[in-house]
Amino acid sequence: MQANIILASSSIYRKSLLQRLHLDFSCISPEIVEDLLADETAEDYVKRLALQKAKVVADLNPNAIVIGSDQCAVLGESILGKPGNHQNALNQLRAAQGKTVVFHTGLCVKQHSSGFCAVEEELFEVEFRQLNDHQLERYLQIEQPYQCAGSFKSEAFGITLFNKMRGDDPTALIGLPLIRLVKMLESAGISVV
Repeated sequence: MQANIILASSSIYRKSLLQRLHLDFSCISPEIVEDLLADETAEDYVKRLALQKAKVVADLNPNAIVIGSDQCAVLGESILGKPGNHQNALNQLRAAQGKTVVFHTGLCVKQHSSGFCAVEEELFEVEFRQLNDHQLERYLQIEQPYQCAGSFKSEAFGITLFNKMRGDDPTALIGLPLIRLVKMLESAGISVV
């Protein structure tokens, strides 16, 4: 009998990624405040939110294996969140031109009844091409990535914005690092393969 697995997220992208593992799971939105704390690093931020999401859902479902994840993008010293609208997305993409943006993805697997809890971070770098405003506007009109950290969807037309991508797990860039998740689930007693 497979354990009850819950993805603590309302993200269609994370749900789609988790479906790749052919596991039965449900989704519950944890409804947490995702504000950055004063002097919090990107790593601490995404790990804290991943744990908090998993904990909120695990508190209500103590026997379930709960997966929490969160992501942010870092450009220089600035943490980029979800742009929320067209102008903010355009500003983020303008700022990233010719630069490298580092994506930090926090991942947590938690089960209250067994006491299992693992929290990790996965990094992924994206080097942006130098594009003009017309090209950026065309991209934004096509994809409208206003709920995506960094203002793009790498799994779709957003690939046209980049020179290079570097990292161990391309699914981390989309928001749920599956390579690391498989190892964490196996540590929690879930056989994926």
